[in-house]
Amino acid sequence: MNTVNDDIVDQKIEIISVGELNRSAKHLLENAFNNISVVGEISNMSRPSSGHIYFTLKDEDGAIGCAMWRSQASKLNFSPENGDKCILKGQVSIYPASGRYQLMVKSIEQAGSGNLMQQFEDLKKKLDREGLFDVKNKLPLPDSPKHIAVITSASTAAFQDILSTIKRRAPSAQISLSKAVVQGDTAPRTIIKALERILVFNENNIQNQIDTVILARGGGSIEDLWCFNNEDLAREISAFPLPTISGVGHEIDFTICDFVSDIRSPTPTAAAELVSEFNFKALDKLDSYFHEITSRISHSLKLKRHSIIAAKSNLKSPLTILREQNQKLDNLELRIKQSIKLNSQSNNQNLNNYYLRLMEKNPKNLLQQLETRIKNISKILEMNIKNKLSIKAIKIRDSNKNLMILNPLSILDRGYSIIQNKKGKAIKGNSDVSVGENLTARLSEGFLEIEVKDAIAKK
Repeated sequence: MNTVNDDIVDQKIEIISVGELNRSAKHLLENAFNNISVVGEISNMSRPSSGHIYFTLKDEDGAIGCAMWRSQASKLNFSPENGDKCILKGQVSIYPASGRYQLMVKSIEQAGSGNLMQQFEDLKKKLDREGLFDVKNKLPLPDSPKHIAVITSASTAAFQDILSTIKRRAPSAQISLSKAVVQGDTAPRTIIKALERILVFNENNIQNQIDTVILARGGGSIEDLWCFNNEDLAREISAFPLPTISGVGHEIDFTICDFVSDIRSPTPTAAAELVSEFNFKALDKLDSYFHEITSRISHSLKLKRHSIIAAKSNLKSPLTILREQNQKLDNLELRIKQSIKLNSQSNNQNLNNYYLRLMEKNPKNLLQQLETRIKNISKILEMNIKNKLSIKAIKIRDSNKNLMILNPLSILDRGYSIIQNKKGKAIKGNSDVSVGENLTARLSEGFLEIEVKDAIAKK
């Protein structure tokens, strides 16, 4: 059997297999890079149940796959995470089965937080200080969302999961897609535009406004989800006037959007379950009632069957008694059918009552009742105002009549006149005038100029 050294072939002498080529390259790399130290940022961290850890070490110029066996990983004094900047010591090798070039890690030392994670923590602290994460500023979700907008790419599996979940749990809910790119440098701008489109839609569709927004994307590395750590996007979501749910990544993934949204959901599917919870429980309760009714009917049928079997076992052999018993069985069967029918009708009635009670709690019906009450109150108020105005008009006419009666000038219409001197003073007796004085007589219509010829004293 050849040793490892013997396996290194002279390519000028013979034709070799792929496995032999990989093994030769593996030997050369392991000898040339036996104990090296490499600095970079960890990403794509994976921890299978075997205890080994697998990840990628990268920097601005390149990346290399890394593996660390459980025996070495158990000696670590910290838990490496995506984004950590670390110094790795190990041996470069090749995995012969796939020809994959990798670094077999012996030890890991922290070299400070990775660049992306440091940016994440800095922005998180900044926005937290400004109050963008404050719970008291979060908007509550509607009890039963009617129109849900999903911001994501139409081609993502996350969108299909949301669609299927909501249609299954709340088929009456309307779903609209506001398209956006959810990965890369342009993603934050397209997501902001998707939010703006929702507001424009609500302005133009008063009767069918969107009441809940889900921001969704499937899981990925920190680089894949980095667009959801954008400061402009975070501020836009924090100030958004509609309730927002962040359903980005998997349960272990956290982004800035999770903290500024009104609710953080661990996955897109969980976000869909959250907005459909009320409808799902209502349907679930109806299903429970149906199964309970079915179970009761089935139990009743079993009891009746046992009664029939017991009755048959007591039948006597004479033909006449047998016929009588058959007749009794027929009657019993009819009663059973009638009982089943009555039970079914009663159960259906109960089900309808439950449904009507559920519909009575429907906000739409309550709003219609309030609208009817407002209309009735408006009619009563309008009638009362008209009655008040009519009474006031009568009082005004009566007051005008009384004023006309008490008006001193109204006596002039009966042929009387008022005699006044040049100063406008009314003449009450002959002592108030002198012979030859010019006076004015005020009539019902017009005036007369008169001259005093004589002043006769009262006899």
